[in-house]
Amino acid sequence: MRLVDRLTDDMKQAMKNKDKLKLSVIRMVKASIKNEEINQGKELSDDEVLTVLTRELKQRRDSLHEFEKAGRDDLAATAREEINVLIEYMPEQLSEEEIRRLVSDAIRQVGASSKKDLGKVMGVLMPKVKGRADGTLVNKVVQELLP
Repeated sequence: MRLVDRLTDDMKQAMKNKDKLKLSVIRMVKASIKNEEINQGKELSDDEVLTVLTRELKQRRDSLHEFEKAGRDDLAATAREEINVLIEYMPEQLSEEEIRRLVSDAIRQVGASSKKDLGKVMGVLMPKVKGRADGTLVNKVVQELLP
């Protein structure tokens, strides 16, 4: 089943169950997907939908961080719940150990020798971890492993 179809089915189910939070999150995601389809002038593939979902998830995580920093526990709780809804649609996340292995392979592949090669490593690495790892964590691991 395509990811867009799954979102639509889950949205209908959320309506039936009167699950306002899940319904709201799915509607926002579907709106973002629709905007992206309009911008690209075509229907999105599952991979492209995953990119939109990843962007939405990153926005929620950034908001959560800001809410926690500001001491807004009420908004932080809502952001956490929204993140949990979005995670249901993401592929299984890579462990830090798996990310480290992929980073090491990418460093060898591009022949990176210093922190100047960060862009090259990330360029090779990000398509491999797309949707399966947080970009911030990947960047941190790359920074640690580059000489």
